[in-house]
Amino acid sequence: MSEARRFVVQRHRARRLHYDFRLELDGVLVSWAVPKGPTLDPKARRGAYHVEDHALDHAGFEGRIPAGKYGRGDVIVWDNGTWEPREGDDPAAALAAGELHFDVYGVKLHGRFVLKRTSGDDWLLLHKGDEHAVPGWDAEDHPLSVLSGRTNDEV
Repeated sequence: MSEARRFVVQRHRARRLHYDFRLELDGVLVSWAVPKGPTLDPKARRGAYHVEDHALDHAGFEGRIPAGKYGRGDVIVWDNGTWEPREGDDPAAALAAGELHFDVYGVKLHGRFVLKRTSGDDWLLLHKGDEHAVPGWDAEDHPLSVLSGRTNDEV
């Protein structure tokens, strides 16, 4: 088994609602904006847009980013836990090659996921058809923070 690393998903209401999907790798949180949120539905294909890396201490951030600041809006920690790459894979090399298979062990999300680059900074986030798959599963049906139990309206 490889070393488990942290992952966090933050529900972020900025100009548009999206979910920031972040994986700890090489001392930073490698990040993707996922407009429709992650899912456990193996038939759903979620667009994921690679954005700038974030510092590890950002993993626990909840609150409001003021107007005029990059990323303005309210943020909750929608899910968190650990992740590990598919056995035998080097995650940095897999990301550079454009396809990372990994398992997450979160409060809401579980099982095998794949991040697959389609072009440039555009990726797809997919859940594999494993024992954790749930057809029709939608992130919006699970709106509470795993840290505080609050919604975005309450932060």
